[in-house]
Parts: sequence; structure tokens; C-alpha cells
Amino acid sequence: MARKVGYIVGSLSKDSINRILGQCLIAVAPDDLEFTEIPIADLPLYNRDLDGDYPPPATALKDAIAASEALLFITPEYNRSIPGALKNAIDWASRPWGENSFDHMPAGIIGASVGAIGTAVAQQSLRACLSFCNARQMTAPEAYIQFDPETYLPSGEVTDAASKEFLTNYMQEFRDHVERVLTVLPRA
Repeated sequence: MARKVGYIVGSLSKDSINRILGQCLIAVAPDDLEFTEIPIADLPLYNRDLDGDYPPPATALKDAIAASEALLFITPEYNRSIPGALKNAIDWASRPWGENSFDHMPAGIIGASVGAIGTAVAQQSLRACLSFCNARQMTAPEAYIQFDPETYLPSGEVTDAASKEFLTNYMQEFRDHVERVLTVLPRA
């Protein structure tokens, strides 16, 4: 039986290098993981005044997360942190108070940048948010991908053998993490 993994790309750009990385991760993932992108582009800015009457895009976000058994966050780094759109999505999904969609959710974090340290600082920022939300994060291996358009292709192909092996191992570790968490904390 395939595990349902929702993945969230932190960039809103249709040509995002992190969207390309997502396709590469899916291509090398174990066959027993089934991926669905959870869109965040149509979310309005979070406003506590709407907690009693969630707008349809926020309800759709929470429904998509509820339909997932695990989450994979693929984030760029903007100004040494996560993009505002991703933080906004986390705010919507973790509210209203007492209805946190991330509670005990197995989660992985990865990201790509053209810079040498990948998205290391953004990932630490995201880890802080998800820790508060009680997500069960995979802490190792960490993956800070320096994006090269010759290596990571929009088709999902990874042309460099060492990079492909690294991503394959990362996705196997993610799968194992999901299984361990769901063994102890099954999703209802």
C-alpha cells in the first residue's frame, strides 16, 4: 500500500528551481510513496478574524494536508528565511487554535538554491516553525542542494550520478522516517 505524501513547494514561481527539485525527488523516491502537490499560491494572507469562517483556499489546504500521511517541504531561501507564502500557508494550516494540521505529521525538509550553502538557513527557520506545530521532522540526513540546471532537469532526471544517489538515499531515509513515525503515531 502506497503512503500518501503531500508536498509543498515554498516558491510561487511556475519555473521555480525548487519545483524542479521536487520532480527530481519524486523520480527517485521509493515506489511505495505517492505524491500530491499541495498548492499555496491562492491563499489570502492569514487573518485571525477569519478563524471562524475559513476562506475556501485555506479549507482546501487543510483538507489536502488531512488527506496526506506525510509532508515534504521543498523550500527556497529568501533573505535568510522561508518565503512569506510558505509561512502564510503554515499559519493557515496550524489554525484555528486546537486544529493544527501538522500535529504529529511526519515531515521532511529540503531545498535548492544557486548558492553554495543551498537553503540551510531557510531550512532552520522552517524547522523552528514546524517544531512549534509539533510536526515529526526527519532530522537527518539534511539536504542543502546547490542547484545546477545541467544536473537537475525539469523532467525529473538527475544527470549527475553522485547527486542522483544522494537524492535517492534522502528519499529512502524519508520513507523510513515516515514508516517509523506512523508506526508509533498512526494518522486517524
